[in-house]
Amino acid sequence: MKKWSRLITVGVLILGLVNVGVGIAFLSIGIDRQIYLTSTMETEKITLGIPDSQIAAGEVIDTMKESQIAGDIVRGHRHQIAPTYGDLLGGEKFNPGDPKQLTYAQAMNIENYLYLATASFGLTYLSIGAGAALLLVGLALIAVAVLLYLWADRVFRRTAEVQPAAVMVD
Repeated sequence: MKKWSRLITVGVLILGLVNVGVGIAFLSIGIDRQIYLTSTMETEKITLGIPDSQIAAGEVIDTMKESQIAGDIVRGHRHQIAPTYGDLLGGEKFNPGDPKQLTYAQAMNIENYLYLATASFGLTYLSIGAGAALLLVGLALIAVAVLLYLWADRVFRRTAEVQPAAVMVD
């Protein structure tokens, strides 16, 4: 019995350490990508949808919510040009010399950039959240392993101290 309790304790401890390691990896990847996205968005200096008072203070689109709002604004402007890409072309091929078609295509590119940023920020938040959860679960498993070790040590020490009663035979 003592051997099994040690194996279970070591197994729980290893599982806890693995969870801590994976949690730290997820956290570091998520934080690194979020810093990268934020600095990239700040480099582009897109301010669409941000109030003038914040623009004056140097605010640019650098969060998931702001990129979603800006993408929706660009989509609204693009739909004012034409409801769909097919409607814009009217059955013809794309003409890069047509300013209306060129503006529509550029709006699609900016819109996609902003929605991709929105999705990317969402993934970084997911990575950070999963990393934090894995880290907490790992720490809890390590605590359980320590408690199991202490409990098993205490139980086996007590059973070793108990002397069996002498059996009398007639």
